[in-house]
Amino acid sequence: MKLTNLVDESLLRDSCRQPVAGSELAHDFLTMMDKWHSYKEIWDDDLDADILRMNLEILTTNRKKLDWGPKGTGYFTPSSSSSDARELYMKLTKAPRDEQEIAPHQKRWQRAGTAFGDIIQDDLLYINKHYISEFKEQPTYRPEFVDLNGKLYPSWERFARKIMWVKHRGHQIPILGQPDGILWHHTGKRVGLEIKTKQTTAARTSHYSMREPSQDHIKQCICYSIMYGVDDYLIVYGNLAKKAWNMTKEDYEKTPDLRVFHIKITDEDRKGLLDFFADILDCIDAGIPPKLDLDKWMFNNFKTACALSLSQDELTEITQQVSNVSKSQLPEWKKRQYTEALEFINEVRSNS
Repeated sequence: MKLTNLVDESLLRDSCRQPVAGSELAHDFLTMMDKWHSYKEIWDDDLDADILRMNLEILTTNRKKLDWGPKGTGYFTPSSSSSDARELYMKLTKAPRDEQEIAPHQKRWQRAGTAFGDIIQDDLLYINKHYISEFKEQPTYRPEFVDLNGKLYPSWERFARKIMWVKHRGHQIPILGQPDGILWHHTGKRVGLEIKTKQTTAARTSHYSMREPSQDHIKQCICYSIMYGVDDYLIVYGNLAKKAWNMTKEDYEKTPDLRVFHIKITDEDRKGLLDFFADILDCIDAGIPPKLDLDKWMFNNFKTACALSLSQDELTEITQQVSNVSKSQLPEWKKRQYTEALEFINEVRSNS
């Protein structure tokens, strides 16, 4: 997929630098958040109560009605935009999902990532209410609000959740999702927001280590752009691992804990993703599953179903692929990933 105007705010933290063409959206968000997070704590019990009230209402008295379609319909999601096609085939044909054990640190990892997204969203509501009074200037971004049965809610999470049925190549493609946010830039431009975290080391978001957003995350944004009609998207990476409490200005500039990238999504990008979804539906109609991608094995939630669905020819091909990888110059961790995948496949098939 070709993406135009992939822009990093890398060179924009230093206020003496002028934003390059196309990078203002990332720069403005980063500058606004850094300014807000460098300021004194603002306390607002009424706003905190409003946030709790809105979340209670969307779960109880003002639940959003969705067009689920016929009973048993399977859906694509933004997070599945980069999934293995074979996995999605098994999911949409109602194969059983793996019952995977999760390590305690992994659950904490997931919950910490979710909590960071909540923090940014709450900060945006605080900025919307208090930025002008505290800084005597307009914020560069404000949340979009949606009307649900006469009540306004921020355009993110359950408040903006939807199922969209997209007609493409003879298919009605169902996409289910909820964005991290839809914002308005002060220029009147509507901008999507995708929030991600890094948690292993502070260096993960350094300018040396992170030079562009993940392709998987870009694909998620493309899917959201289809659902919400947004061409511009910000991918925000928050690093929950910090280098130190006290950092010099130079250290912080080299290893910031917040990175923002702006991507411009085109019709070509959207068509490419819809083609991917349509290809899977074509396979379902033909009863011929797509090839299994071992590069995406780790996060495949239908490993057992995929293993059992392999034909003997496919298994022979995968065995040869793993053999070739084991003799290659790929890193050892990559070779191990392929080997362990084949071992799992063989074990499942032998026990079936």
